[in-house]
Amino acid sequence: MTDELPDRIQELLEAESSQAPAKDIQSLTADQSSEELALLLESLPVDLRVDVWRKLKTDKQLDTLVYMRADPRERILDDLSEEETDQLLTDLDAEELLELAESLPPRLVELALARMDSQQREWFHGAHQYAEDEVGHWVNHDLILLPQNARVRDALRVLRRNQPEYCDAIFLGNRAGQFSGVVKIARLWTQPDHLPLLELAEENVNGILATEDAVDASMKLQKSGLSALPVVNEQREVVGRIDMATACELVNEFYEGQIMSSAGMDEDEDLFAPVRKSARGRAVWLGINLLTAFAASWFIGLFEATLQQVVALAVLMPIVASMGGIAGSQTLTLMIRGLALGQITDANFRALLKKEVNVGALNGLIWAVVIGLVTSLWFGDLMIAMVIALAIVINILAAAFSGVIIPIILDRLKIDPALSGSVILTTVTDIVGFVAFLGMGTWFLV
Repeated sequence: MTDELPDRIQELLEAESSQAPAKDIQSLTADQSSEELALLLESLPVDLRVDVWRKLKTDKQLDTLVYMRADPRERILDDLSEEETDQLLTDLDAEELLELAESLPPRLVELALARMDSQQREWFHGAHQYAEDEVGHWVNHDLILLPQNARVRDALRVLRRNQPEYCDAIFLGNRAGQFSGVVKIARLWTQPDHLPLLELAEENVNGILATEDAVDASMKLQKSGLSALPVVNEQREVVGRIDMATACELVNEFYEGQIMSSAGMDEDEDLFAPVRKSARGRAVWLGINLLTAFAASWFIGLFEATLQQVVALAVLMPIVASMGGIAGSQTLTLMIRGLALGQITDANFRALLKKEVNVGALNGLIWAVVIGLVTSLWFGDLMIAMVIALAIVINILAAAFSGVIIPIILDRLKIDPALSGSVILTTVTDIVGFVAFLGMGTWFLV
């Protein structure tokens, strides 16, 4: 889809500009899934987005909204008439309403709930017992759960009637409704009809606690070798399941959020959000960055006399800052990934710090020689070359050390390292680099 997206956007824009009828839009989007359509609509300017959505086939409109990000979805919902909104809410199930609820006013959420059957309402309210970052909030209920005393013939009878998507195993429960095991469906076809399912249960397959972090639960599923795992409450009762489709979506959203938050932006921000809204959201981080820039400038100002006497230092300062910034961001990225995956602990922290400092030392020495030689040829001054070479080594070492320490400290303070780590790291490397470079310049050259 990614490769085809530019062509799809072009086709829809041309169709809309020529005021093509709904059937033409439907034919252009007929072979696309709801997920692909969601991405496509998010790529269109707002006025065209709403119009194209209205021209989609009715059975695709709701699913497309569910897959869209919150901000662009709200732009469509806000433009709907009362009649269109009422029609949209008619066939909502609990899982769809969970996705849409944050984009709907409370009145419409209550209206949608009133139109659901008691089972769907129970599932919706059950999901709201858990926070949005807990897996219990995102379970689906399309699963096969049989009593643990059921036999192979019972399972096969159920499978002939219905087998949900991403279902390669049957879950078992005891008389109290507590999870007791998982049986792979593939094993059933070669077993005697009378064999108890409990005898075929997989070893070491446990239910995921509903209060567990959703991303951690998704990672467990990916490592399990199954397409879905049961999600249980504190009483070990099965409340639903997490399947591979949901797990992939949760992981993708998490890493997308990491990327966006590193720039101080919301993962749900609309590509075509209003100018004022986008500017307001980004202004905060521009202000924070300005403060750190003033801090670095203040340190530079301490060496004003040196810069006036040795102009070459001012010319070379961006090199020092850039090398430290790049080295630090490489280490920071590695650390953020390690923290997200749970790979970094107190037990391996010292070894990791030592490794990154050694990497910094090696790269620092290599590039110090290169930059020193270039500087010597450029300015014809061996002393300036030595000063910048030493500053490069010091700054890259500081960058490596800070790239490990800063995310660890932020994580222990319950602050997302992806959100503020890069700003802090840039400030540290700039200040260390400028002080080292200008300080040695003052000492050796003035």
